[in-house]
Amino acid sequence: MRLFKCQNCSQIVYFENTACERCGLILGFLSDVNTISALKPKGDLWQPLRSRKTLRFCANAQHGACNWLVEPDADSPLCLACQHNRTIPDLSVPENLLAWQKLEIAKHRLFYALLRLGLRPTNRTVDPEGGLAFDFLADPPANDAPKVMTGHDNGLITIALAEADDAERERRRTQMHEPYRSLLGHFRHEVGHYFWDVLIRDGGKLEACRAVFGDDRQDYGAALQAHYQNGPPPDWQSNYVSAYATSHPWEDWAETWAHYLHIIDTVEMASAFGIRVQPRLAADDALAAEIDLDPYKSDAFQPIVDAWVPLTLAVNSLNRAMGTPDLYPFVLSPAIVNKLRFVHEVVRAAGERNRARSRAHRAAVREMAQPAGV
Repeated sequence: MRLFKCQNCSQIVYFENTACERCGLILGFLSDVNTISALKPKGDLWQPLRSRKTLRFCANAQHGACNWLVEPDADSPLCLACQHNRTIPDLSVPENLLAWQKLEIAKHRLFYALLRLGLRPTNRTVDPEGGLAFDFLADPPANDAPKVMTGHDNGLITIALAEADDAERERRRTQMHEPYRSLLGHFRHEVGHYFWDVLIRDGGKLEACRAVFGDDRQDYGAALQAHYQNGPPPDWQSNYVSAYATSHPWEDWAETWAHYLHIIDTVEMASAFGIRVQPRLAADDALAAEIDLDPYKSDAFQPIVDAWVPLTLAVNSLNRAMGTPDLYPFVLSPAIVNKLRFVHEVVRAAGERNRARSRAHRAAVREMAQPAGV
């Protein structure tokens, strides 16, 4: 994530802001150019500053759940992120609304990253069977009824509304022996399963992926059962980013994918702040970094790692000084870095293909609109 600026008064604004704190102008996110813009009212529509076009807010803005803008003649009243919602909770229940708003913040941050990577998933309108969709579900009222489980099934991602409760999420984190658990982490992990289907299974990368992550054809249910009964192998940190990643190659991919998104989004924000790490007591510059790169545009993965390791060392140390858990309580061994690099290369290749298709489509549209004889 990067910093944004109000086009009216140059105040720094953030991704979730809906109004500039300095000048008071309404703000909205323009997904076609991935930026926040100050807006002027134009009747029932809004005009971004420094633009002639007019737009309307996503229908979910009325619930305080979205600040993205939509073309006024778009087929759907929802923005391209909210079009992937299949089920939302009963909003007449106040606590459901607050929980859903938290889920939407995490989901929109996910979509920011996907757009920056050139990955635009299809929704269930385009692909009713395998398009990406979200069910945000509250637990049933009966105490003895089964609880909602967060998970993925052929493009359908279920997120338990209870995960938006900080105390409940911490309880589950402790119960599951996880060093880190967040709403954004859930979204990043589960969408990793969707993109395994799209980029690996359907993208001609199965054998290459198996060479790095292992054979996904092993029985998934049996593998999970064995993991929960026996736990991870003793030396798991040498090859896996988390204990859960050891359960099956699909989970290894999804966990690694999630950490890849953690890393590039945090490095982008560190770069936006111009962060420089230079430990004064270090004997050399091995743990030094001047973070000045756009990880979403970096062809090579190594510069991202070179920025990430010193950054996490510094921020983890700051967290400890405040008496809070480490921001990033994980170790990146050479084997894990190799897996992250594989994800980076797959994503870069897919993003370039998608951008090339978009450029060709726009050129074709312009050519069709050109008057005859010109």
